[in-house]
Amino acid sequence: MSAITMSVKPYIGRFAPSPSGELHFGSLIAALGSYLQARALKGQWLVRIEDIDPPREVPGAADAILRQLDHYGLHWDGEVLYQSQRHEAYREALAYLREHGLSYYCTCPRSRIQQLGGIYDGHCRALRHGPENAAVRLVQTHPVLAFTDKLRGNITADPALAREDFIIHRRDGLFAYNLAVVVDDHFQGVTEIVRGADLIEPTVRQISLYQQFGWQAPDYVHLPLVVNPDGNKLSKQNHAPPLPEGDPRPVLVEALAFLNQPVDDDWRALSTETLLRQAVEKWDLSAVPAAAAANPAFSNALR
Repeated sequence: MSAITMSVKPYIGRFAPSPSGELHFGSLIAALGSYLQARALKGQWLVRIEDIDPPREVPGAADAILRQLDHYGLHWDGEVLYQSQRHEAYREALAYLREHGLSYYCTCPRSRIQQLGGIYDGHCRALRHGPENAAVRLVQTHPVLAFTDKLRGNITADPALAREDFIIHRRDGLFAYNLAVVVDDHFQGVTEIVRGADLIEPTVRQISLYQQFGWQAPDYVHLPLVVNPDGNKLSKQNHAPPLPEGDPRPVLVEALAFLNQPVDDDWRALSTETLLRQAVEKWDLSAVPAAAAANPAFSNALR
């Protein structure tokens, strides 16, 4: 088949928040960046709720997140996927790895790993432990030492981290984030993942899992993080204020400025829908800074 007649895989992007609280300005950057990239490439934009860690979840947060996205004009395609409904798929993935000799039970306490300097040494790999009070680790046969980020270029991983047999099923019975995210992104046909730079580190683990399963890994874009005045990432853990419930346009304009995207001076005359449509038309990923030069005064000034 000639290159001219080959069909290009349709673009599928996604936003995948965990319901540990409402969206804040940092979450909006990830949502808006992934939305604009998908819409500019005439692709689908999916939303997935990553509710696989009940102890960290806040009742009602998942519904609140969907309401916030809707309020800010970020309308998704298709049905929302909930990870809490996907346990069977994760169990199948774990069974596949076990049957192919690519995982093992580990009973090492966290204290032992901390004594090693934080990187696991494969201690239980050959000990043939049973599942009692054990985590499941991946046998790392495909360490990924670097990957290409479409915003940042080549990113080199910490080699020790890349070679580690990481946890794919937790000792407390919960499925590990790295396993669930790979299984679901593959299931949903995601071709590119646009997310915050705080998730650069686990990317090499996720790509290695794609290789273990024999799946095509997506492309990756890691957007700059919003930090608070102390220099820490704006997050639910450090009490970032939820997105304002009023007029979404000033906050969207601030988010576009953070992503270094042009906004017309007369934006106050535009509807939210038109503002976003113009943002899609003008979207330029290459203009996005790798790091925030200066943080917007996202603050109570806009409320």
